[in-house]
Amino acid sequence: MNVGVLGSGGREHALAWKLAQSPDAEAVFVLPGNGGTSPNVAVCPTDPEDVAAACERLDLDLLVVGGEEALAAGVVDRLQATSTLAFGPTAAAARLESSKLWAKRFMERYGIPCAEHAEVGSTGEAWAAANRWGGRLVVKADGLAAGKGVVVCDSPARAGEAWEDVRRCRPAAEPVFVEEVLEGWEVSVLCVTDGRAYALLPSAQDHKAAYDGDRGPNTGGMGAFAPVPALDSRSLDVVRRTILEPTLAGLRSEGVAYCGFLYLGLMVTNEGPKVLEYNARLGDPEAEVILPLLRGDLVDAMRACCEGTWNGTGLSAAGGFAVDVVLASGGYPGAYATGHAIGGLESVDPEVLVFHGGTRRAGEQLLTSGGRVLHVVARGGLEEAIDRAYRNVDRISFEGMHARRDIGRRH
Repeated sequence: MNVGVLGSGGREHALAWKLAQSPDAEAVFVLPGNGGTSPNVAVCPTDPEDVAAACERLDLDLLVVGGEEALAAGVVDRLQATSTLAFGPTAAAARLESSKLWAKRFMERYGIPCAEHAEVGSTGEAWAAANRWGGRLVVKADGLAAGKGVVVCDSPARAGEAWEDVRRCRPAAEPVFVEEVLEGWEVSVLCVTDGRAYALLPSAQDHKAAYDGDRGPNTGGMGAFAPVPALDSRSLDVVRRTILEPTLAGLRSEGVAYCGFLYLGLMVTNEGPKVLEYNARLGDPEAEVILPLLRGDLVDAMRACCEGTWNGTGLSAAGGFAVDVVLASGGYPGAYATGHAIGGLESVDPEVLVFHGGTRRAGEQLLTSGGRVLHVVARGGLEEAIDRAYRNVDRISFEGMHARRDIGRRH
């Protein structure tokens, strides 16, 4: 099979690395890819016609859609009229992620546990909602916001300010809503599914804040580890029964076909796990720690999902832990410079993986081109993986490089 991965980040590099291990993958292309992937094919990932034309030129048998923007743009819908199998949900199914309000209403319809929310239209209404929930709430933009359209507020005054800030930064027609703050600890549970059968992937925990100790602004993710020891088999069974299976059943009952990765962002509270958010694809940086721990032929499972012949078997956890430390540009998630030379990759231990997020090639030189530049991934026992990851982080350098030093420490 000729296989393609659509996207240009660390998630897509990790996917291409994993898919290339399949005996069925004759070639793996990345569209458009980055400085760490090859062969790369220039394409606009959010232009369904451009993607379809590239798939035809490359004679792709399977395209794995990496990012949420491409899913929301309808790339999978467009490819359904071609000979290329597309692994990923349609735009209608991807509303679980592309519209947080649609997802909240969906969860209410099917009794899926989540935070109480309110649709507010003014600063005053945000202030009143905060008072109703003990002074604290979360302000969320309805649409896609690259993991950064969320503000947690500790007072009614801050709730009003945050509502104004988010409102100002988002499209005028897009709703901004608020929800109660859930107390507990976060975990991501993901699966591969054809809408009926599913296989759980190793659980993961993202570190979204920019600085150590979960301080600073939200980012797209500064690192992750997998699996999460605190999520025991009993808790995971509750997630299956109360969240994952009702979600798939609810989609089927509404006539929404779902094929792809399904991501549950959860808060484990004293009342049990509750949904913070859905993603309609692999998380990033969760993908970089989940895929190295995955045993089985992912190409075969994806093809069977697309063809409607999968029985949910063939994928399992390989054991051990994986830790991903993100090397970010100075200033990220705010303004940052690009074009800095990256050094030290040749000194990284052979067993350590380095997935590229924001890099590009200029001749023989590797340069920074984004906010999250590299993902340094180590495997082993948890403490061993943490130590190995940071030993190798210290061998890499570029101007302004920033990394959290506590990834995996909060387990």
